[in-house]
Amino acid sequence: MENLDKNQMIKKEKHFNILKWILVLGIIVVLNLFFSFAIKLVYDSPEYTDFCTEEQVRVQPDTEEGCIDEGGQWSEKDPYLMRGPELMTGGPELTEGEATGYCDTDFTCRQEFDDKRSVYNKNVFVVLVILGVASLVAGIFISATSVSIGLSLGGVLSLIIGSIRYWSDMDDILRVIMLGVALLALIWVGIKKLKD
Repeated sequence: MENLDKNQMIKKEKHFNILKWILVLGIIVVLNLFFSFAIKLVYDSPEYTDFCTEEQVRVQPDTEEGCIDEGGQWSEKDPYLMRGPELMTGGPELTEGEATGYCDTDFTCRQEFDDKRSVYNKNVFVVLVILGVASLVAGIFISATSVSIGLSLGGVLSLIIGSIRYWSDMDDILRVIMLGVALLALIWVGIKKLKD
């Protein structure tokens, strides 16, 4: 009889541990979804169509001057690529009026959009770092183990998400600092919260 009670207690403890880790995972996911949607609600991200208009019919400028007037960037065509083997074997030359290049009409507006998006990603990065650190600190002071671990790991994930968003525009020094902070945070969570 005593052996049966011991087996039931072991099963209940395993069941409780599974529920505890499901709660931790739930806190991690919901915390970061909350951060993401709260930021989106308060701070609108730039949209490409706010900078570059989408027209149903677009007439492509065929001169450098016309291209620049529209805010585009003119790229000269390589005559060897335009005519291929014909030009190399003395085939037909460019005819009068034929475009000698290509116009990227969205060049200027795309640059403006990329600049605005970079500033947006930097600001979101700063907010996610602040929220991630706040979650880590909250995880220190909460005595409920599952909630504490969930907040701590959720804070670490927030640091990672913020870094990924801003990674391509980030300086190398800041990348090393962020990776170091994330590594220290993971080590801290591992030592303080997962030692049981």
